[in-house]
Amino acid sequence: MNRTIFFSEIRHSLFSGRLTQSQVDGINFKLNAWEQSGYTDIRWLAYMLATVYHETDKKMIPIEEYGKGWGKPYGQKIRHDRKPYTHPDKIYYGRGDVQLTWYENYELMGKLLDIPLLEQPELALVPEISAKIMIEGMTKGKSNRGDFTGVSLENYFNVTKDDPVNARRIINGIDKAHLIATYHYKFLSAIKNAS
Repeated sequence: MNRTIFFSEIRHSLFSGRLTQSQVDGINFKLNAWEQSGYTDIRWLAYMLATVYHETDKKMIPIEEYGKGWGKPYGQKIRHDRKPYTHPDKIYYGRGDVQLTWYENYELMGKLLDIPLLEQPELALVPEISAKIMIEGMTKGKSNRGDFTGVSLENYFNVTKDDPVNARRIINGIDKAHLIATYHYKFLSAIKNAS
């Protein structure tokens, strides 16, 4: 991919004519991780970037969830099954490019990527790690399933399907699904024009 062409297009189609250096760096981390992954379906890449665009409030770098889970079940020391925990002494609110939440998701992703995410959830904010979490969680990857919700990009973009609206189910039901699909098409156009 010609990144100069890619950045030129998204600068205008998605970023109102201006990209900061941190946005460029954040996108480059994701593009590098994508190239290292061996995946080739550019619809997947476009949807990942669209998800990050939404989940990071267009910052394109790993961020902590606004409010740090305040008022949400995962913002307390309870597991997804609502059983409390005391160790580690951490709260598993949204962090990273795709806003990883819940004790169990940090635990699973840490095991899959062989990093101590449960003990050090702030590692989800490291750009290289966050990009790997995004790719592993949104594809079948090592676990052979979508790690966040049980579905993955393979379910929505394949030889018979092209469904960026329902692909939102990979992350968060159909919350803002149509809006994120519009971002997907803009990223996809830029990728195609830069190929």
